[in-house]
Amino acid sequence: MAARGRFITLEGGEGVGKSTLAAALATHLGERGLTVLRTREPGGSPGAELLRGVILNPPAEVGGWRPTAEALMFYAARSDHLERTIRPALERGEWVICDRFSDSTRAYQVAAGGLATEHVDALEKIAVGPTAPDLTLVLDLPIAIARTRMKTRAIAEDAIESRGAKYHEAVHAAFLDIARANPHRCVVLDASSSADTLAQLALVEVGRRFPELR
Repeated sequence: MAARGRFITLEGGEGVGKSTLAAALATHLGERGLTVLRTREPGGSPGAELLRGVILNPPAEVGGWRPTAEALMFYAARSDHLERTIRPALERGEWVICDRFSDSTRAYQVAAGGLATEHVDALEKIAVGPTAPDLTLVLDLPIAIARTRMKTRAIAEDAIESRGAKYHEAVHAAFLDIARANPHRCVVLDASSSADTLAQLALVEVGRRFPELR
């Protein structure tokens, strides 16, 4: 039976470079002979991808989701993602790199949105259970730089990206708080550096955390 794979999550606010870093990590680990699954939240399974569209682009008549409804949909998507994609891959011995996971709910819906922590704790117990990341890389980037980067993209902002600066400042602070509270799992990386430099910093941390890569 194959050894259980490793579960790495990337966290941070909008425009910090998570997708670019995820691709670089997947390439590097693949070159080491590992089977790597790159995925994202919300999404990563057929059901979760359907929910992604509803969450990030709510129907006009809805007028935007409240934090409770938003969190419930995120956890519904996360449950399907775990059951259909993440857990099977880990059981096959694959390494999973996921762009966002539960920390994002705590940063966006709890810290910035005002949802009660105990409500998310209950959802986490039901939907996620013992499946926790082995390593979380938190990408730290000032909001002003992140917003400048986002303006260069050729796609429209979704319902969460388009929220105001105060909201995103709260998200940014929350991710740093989460990292400080979970030093056994989280590493903060300076995302203001180039994509190549950021990838090298991340690879150093991955090597430190997982002795089988040394």
